[in-house]
Amino acid sequence: MSNFTKNLGRSMLTCFLLVSLGVGSVFAQTTISGTVVDADTKETLVGVNIIVKGKVIGTISDLDGNFTLNVNQEPPFTLIFSMVGYSSQEVEITGGISNLEIELAESTVLGQEVVISASRVEESVMKSPVSVEKMDIIAIREAPQASFYDALNNLKGVEMSTQSLTFKSFNTRGFNANGNVRTVQMIDGMDNQAPGLNFAVGNIVGISELDLESVELLPGASSALYGPNAINGILLMNSKNPFQYQGLSASVRTGIMDEGNRSNPTTGFYDFSARYAKAFNDKVAFKVNVQYLKADDWQANDFRDQSLLNGFGIENGTRANNPGYNGVNAYGDETNVNMFSVAQGMVAAGALPEAALGIIPTDVAVSRTGYLEREVADYGTTSLKLNAALHWRINDRVEAILQGNYGFGTTVYTGADRYSIANFNLGQYKAELRGSNWYLRAYTTQERSGDSYAVGIAAQGINEAWKPSTLWFPQYVGAYAQAIQGGLSPEQAHGAARAFADQGRFMPGSTEFRQALADVTSRPIPGNASGVGARFVDKTNLYHVEGSYNLSEDIKFAEFVVGANYRVYQLNSEGTLFATDENGNEFNIREFGGYIQGSKSLFDDRFKLTASLRYDKNENFNGQWSPRVSGVYSVGNHNFRASYQTGFRIPTTQDQYIDLLTPQTRLLGGLPLFRDRYNFNTNPVYSLATVTQFGGAVQQTASSQPVIDQATQLAIQQLVAQGVTPTPDLVRSLATQIAIGIAADTNQDLLQEFNLTQFQPERVKSFEVGYKGLFGNRLLVDTYAYFNRFENFIGGQVLVQDANPEPGNPASDLGINLLSANTRNVYSIPVNRSETINSWGWALGLDYKLPKGYSLGGNVSYNTLSNLEELAETGFQPSFNTPEYRYVLNFANREVIDNLGFALAYRWQGEFVWQSSFVGPAVSSQQLSVMPAFGTFDAQISYKLKSLKSILKVGGSNLFSNGYRQAWGNPTVGTMYFVSLTFDEFLN
Repeated sequence: MSNFTKNLGRSMLTCFLLVSLGVGSVFAQTTISGTVVDADTKETLVGVNIIVKGKVIGTISDLDGNFTLNVNQEPPFTLIFSMVGYSSQEVEITGGISNLEIELAESTVLGQEVVISASRVEESVMKSPVSVEKMDIIAIREAPQASFYDALNNLKGVEMSTQSLTFKSFNTRGFNANGNVRTVQMIDGMDNQAPGLNFAVGNIVGISELDLESVELLPGASSALYGPNAINGILLMNSKNPFQYQGLSASVRTGIMDEGNRSNPTTGFYDFSARYAKAFNDKVAFKVNVQYLKADDWQANDFRDQSLLNGFGIENGTRANNPGYNGVNAYGDETNVNMFSVAQGMVAAGALPEAALGIIPTDVAVSRTGYLEREVADYGTTSLKLNAALHWRINDRVEAILQGNYGFGTTVYTGADRYSIANFNLGQYKAELRGSNWYLRAYTTQERSGDSYAVGIAAQGINEAWKPSTLWFPQYVGAYAQAIQGGLSPEQAHGAARAFADQGRFMPGSTEFRQALADVTSRPIPGNASGVGARFVDKTNLYHVEGSYNLSEDIKFAEFVVGANYRVYQLNSEGTLFATDENGNEFNIREFGGYIQGSKSLFDDRFKLTASLRYDKNENFNGQWSPRVSGVYSVGNHNFRASYQTGFRIPTTQDQYIDLLTPQTRLLGGLPLFRDRYNFNTNPVYSLATVTQFGGAVQQTASSQPVIDQATQLAIQQLVAQGVTPTPDLVRSLATQIAIGIAADTNQDLLQEFNLTQFQPERVKSFEVGYKGLFGNRLLVDTYAYFNRFENFIGGQVLVQDANPEPGNPASDLGINLLSANTRNVYSIPVNRSETINSWGWALGLDYKLPKGYSLGGNVSYNTLSNLEELAETGFQPSFNTPEYRYVLNFANREVIDNLGFALAYRWQGEFVWQSSFVGPAVSSQQLSVMPAFGTFDAQISYKLKSLKSILKVGGSNLFSNGYRQAWGNPTVGTMYFVSLTFDEFLN
């Protein structure tokens, strides 16, 4: 156990003792009892939350609608009665009361939700100073999707990237990504990220739907209150307090997943969850949760050619017609070489006669035969979530919480490679003290990657285990030369050469294949003397402590909130993912921050002004200030708001310290230590765009007739001078090399060294105006428009370096080595862009309550990058990854007839270009990675079985539609049919 953990534990224990001893005085006790009923039906209501205003003490109505509450305070005081779906009611208590009867009216007015996320204090969602979306228990329960996480798609402006059934990344307002590091996901105040990855792994190690009370989403910059990385938005999920939600609940969900291109198109899935909570004497309560899901995952089956080699690519390249084929979801075929360079090595080694160089093409690349993703990845998806919490109300003002969340599972996600996340697990453990206006919280996140591995590297390793590339490529080239000499056409010769080199290849599913896969995935990246390693090792821990205090009881003229936090990332990849120091140890990263917020109501409470300021410091970067100012003007049910917000993103743990060799590039962190370690200062690096432009110019110049004639004459002179008879084949071979040298020398001005500047956090300045209003208590309108300015934008930069710099060697001096995979190093490194990147957009949401309980609604959002053409001229790919338009339409009725309800939703989004490290560089630079537009239709009907205290729900997602992909290289999502039965002991 680290010193930090020990000290943190001692500090929290001391706080518990101080609070217990310091505020344990005995007060006069007041007893209140009564019944809560529905105002219309007069039926008793069970599970109604009853709390003392300004305190943590409270209770719930029991299975008969009755309640009893003992309060250590003399009257007067106020009780608040609340329940989802009903309007809250405050009751003034002036003395001990028995047989109190409270009537709660069903809420028929839209926009009555209370949110905390926007300002860290309770406020009406209508008067929130910034955009906020909320899903309550009813919305979660009645969503026409198989899970609440899928239902996030229904929220205004939300995008999703589906990497597998259980791993989905949410995003708002552009720059979407797999494993999104620009948004923050929190569960009960704990950052739900996997600390070695710096993003939440969907909901695979998240929260059980049975234990979910509400979801609040803040789109856009939220760093002023929530700190680093909440630059595009923050998602807060709050679980059910065992004092307020008691009893047993359980759910069984099963169904069918169907997509025509899968190995087995139609498969079943199974999902079980249970929750139990119990309170003792309103002082101590506990809860336990379990959820288990099992399914055969969606499959990634995009086999288009993204090599763009040999004149082929994307739409027309296949393994049959392109010897350099590199399928999007085929792996092992990333390994490619230039045929002529292999032939030259064979001639030098005496394995090929020099005359054969005349029949080997100089500009054709050949790739190894790869394997399909479904042959290498583990699609047996599982997800196990366990949760337990103990709550202790030390007194009427203080509640102590001990909580543990644990998730275990197998899934697939997309990064620079496709990763099979096998037996991955993550634990979060929290100790918290909470009052009505303050909290102190400490937690740790423990990530363990289990048996996870990189699919692309695994396929390469299988190939190398069967036959090393140093043997395979010469066999291919030799067989090609022999086939050409035998009279075959080039196309036929390539087929014959591959068939010869692939003799004895491990076939998918064979004993040899399975053993090779097991071997390569058991070895950590990058491998050892025994062979290639594909295992992804990450045992990184995060330690976090924070506190917040609302000064409203101490300062009366305005409402002030202050808070601070301290965090440590303890990197541990056993040397496979992160760099190490000179002693072989991986790094720790420390950061801290604090904030203050003040708000004041003016002009007869019609205008509320809120301002906040936050400071954060990471040990590797300069400190960051994040101000926010907002105002809300309210006239009746109409609320107009405007805000200026700032946000920032500290480079992720990987952006700082990664050192990982992938099939495409070596991924490096952006800190100065890597520039020294890989000799960037003495051996210059060039952008891939520059090298590609240089290579194209060299090829064009070298193939021009004047240069060919000049090179031919020089070749003849050189051979004669060496006493060698200048045969046509020898002249052609030598002239080709001379022509390339002439062309490289002619185009030297195109090779510009890349200047690496100081690596800094990314910042955004966001301006937003919005309106939320209610018309006639039936039509709710919510709209906003925003404009963002990103500075020091962090993006991936592909750099090329001469692998073997030799002064005096023309191939090195002229940059020719940069053009061949055999003689260059390729790095992908995060850098700050000097350009200011501007984005803007708007959204509109409408919800209308029709007669007889029907509701009709929808939303539309627009997002765009305003200076895209300017960025394109610099060769920068910003990875905006967002459609301009997307919309959602929904229609529902919770109770069409007694106990029967339904919900329908249709979603559509336009096409857009996807850019990421997974996309081949040439494909990305030419913006060929287009994600097509698609629409989905989801539906559910539900029936409440009151006698069984259960709800039966039948539905389907993506009904009547073709499969769709949400990101490049990700799986095709098909249709999902489901049926669920949910039991709740306290179901009304």
